[in-house]
Formats: sequence, C-alpha cells, structure tokens
Amino acid sequence: MEDNGSIVGELVNLRQFKKRVAREESARHAETNRARFGRTKSERQQDEMRARRASDALDQHHLSDGGAT
Repeated sequence: MEDNGSIVGELVNLRQFKKRVAREESARHAETNRARFGRTKSERQQDEMRARRASDALDQHHLSDGGAT
C-alpha cells in the first residue's frame, strides 16, 4: 500500500503472532518426539522378542573350551 510515497506495512497482532509461533514450535517438537518414541507397544515387544531369539541362537552356537587348556 502506498500513500504519498511512503510504504505502510501490514498490521500484525503480536499476541496472535506469538501464539502461532508457539504452535509451530510445539508441532516441530511433537514431530521430533514421534520420530524418537513413536513405536507402539506391540512393535517394541516384537523387537525385544527378535533380540532375545538372536541372543539365544548365538548362545546355542557358542563353543565352550571344554576344559582343554
């Protein structure tokens, strides 16, 4: 908008601006948390079971020294 050669900026309600910035920051934080902790209980349990099975399989293939030194 131009009035006699001067440029007038858009009016901004600072309270609304601050709220919008806070919402955007909260959304970014939530996205980060979903990426870090966003697994369901069943997914965590499946991962634990796979790790336990892998550990058990490794233990079964472990060779003991049999007392020979």
